[in-house]
Amino acid sequence: MARMKRTVLGMLTVSFVVSVYLLRGNLEETLSWSLVPLSRFHGYIQGRNSSQDSEEPVDRNTSRNRPSHPEFSSATFLRPNPRIAPTLESQTPVAKTQRAPAENEVPSVSKATSKSDEESRTLKRGPTDPPFIGDTYTSEDIPPQTNCPDGIQGHVAETEFGGRFLKHIPVLQWAKHVSPEQHQRLSKYTGAHGWGGLDYATLVETLSVLNSSVNRQMFDDWKNRSDASLCIHCAVVGNGGILKYSKKGQEIDSHHYVFRTNGAITQGFEQDVGSRTTHYTFSTNTLMNSLNSYAGVGYRRPPHSEETRYVFLPDHDRDYLLMKAAATHTRVEQGRERNRDPTTLFGTDVSAEKLKMYHPDFIRYLRNRFLRSNTLKTSHKNIYRPSTGAVMLLAALHTCDQVSAYGFMTPDYMNYSDHYYDSSYHAVAFYSNHDLRLEMSLWQQLHRAGLIRLFMHQ
Repeated sequence: MARMKRTVLGMLTVSFVVSVYLLRGNLEETLSWSLVPLSRFHGYIQGRNSSQDSEEPVDRNTSRNRPSHPEFSSATFLRPNPRIAPTLESQTPVAKTQRAPAENEVPSVSKATSKSDEESRTLKRGPTDPPFIGDTYTSEDIPPQTNCPDGIQGHVAETEFGGRFLKHIPVLQWAKHVSPEQHQRLSKYTGAHGWGGLDYATLVETLSVLNSSVNRQMFDDWKNRSDASLCIHCAVVGNGGILKYSKKGQEIDSHHYVFRTNGAITQGFEQDVGSRTTHYTFSTNTLMNSLNSYAGVGYRRPPHSEETRYVFLPDHDRDYLLMKAAATHTRVEQGRERNRDPTTLFGTDVSAEKLKMYHPDFIRYLRNRFLRSNTLKTSHKNIYRPSTGAVMLLAALHTCDQVSAYGFMTPDYMNYSDHYYDSSYHAVAFYSNHDLRLEMSLWQQLHRAGLIRLFMHQ
């Protein structure tokens, strides 16, 4: 009897062990199918994305002196994005545009180039961008203003930026760009990246004042100042503290064109930063913030001279309204600047011919292809854009033949105060709406590629 009990108990034990083994095998087989890496799923992209404007604070309490993303090397920052095909410009999707009326001084706007069915199918099989990215842009056939033998446009294809640089994207917008079709397309994008929130009637009414060919040319007076030069030389001047005691003023002023932005104070600092300003870039928001923040150190109004052009960065409807008021010498009709007299800002000799405005496609293109920050993956994605200084420098990169950059953030930025006109040391402030460390890395790469000449102490 005892032997029989031991035999039965042994058989039960063996059966239990076999059952557990079989059950474990089934579970492992099930788990091996369920634990597929996320990167295998369509649409999932691992974080490989990697933009100097303390005049535009957003979320100051939570973001000051804190990077908007982890620190990476510049190579990681600017690795070509797999969602942006490194192809020639002719292969880039181009949004439909209407052809401009035939005028001798006005180049026509190119028609859309249609994709083949096979190319479209190929694109659909790959990862897709979120809708707010919008990596398609209008295109224009704009003849070059010079035949510079060693210009940026001819050299960029040989660099790492060749696959993302679009030669025919319009840098500036003007009256000829406005149509119901373009309004419908660009209304998908908000802020500086499109016409979202801007009704068609207001857009037509405001942009209609930019109706001359000089409004769509960055260098509308080049024929009068070329001095037999084959190349357009530009100095792009930021407000960084690295310029203090630099004695670069004479060198800066020797360029054909001098770009400045926001709190561009020159009086008393001419030896270091120069005195000329041919192109002043700003948004209405950054301009008003500069007037409030830097009045104590001498900033009373934007630079003003016969050669100065005012380049609006259209962040809100405020910019369109102020631009129209300036062009027509009338007070601002509505909004935060309602009843403001623009001549107090730009002088009594301001005219429509001295005004320009960046195209939202251009700003979105800069964000997508040059300054695609990890901020776009966060809750701050809707307020993120390249800083005003970054837009200015990259606009020069797309319009000048040779670019020298001064006063922009460099890896040793902690050695200098935020601005060259600071009376005491102020650390650089970081905010959620810009990615200054990414911009700093971009300037280094453009310098190494020979596309800009960046002023550095190191």
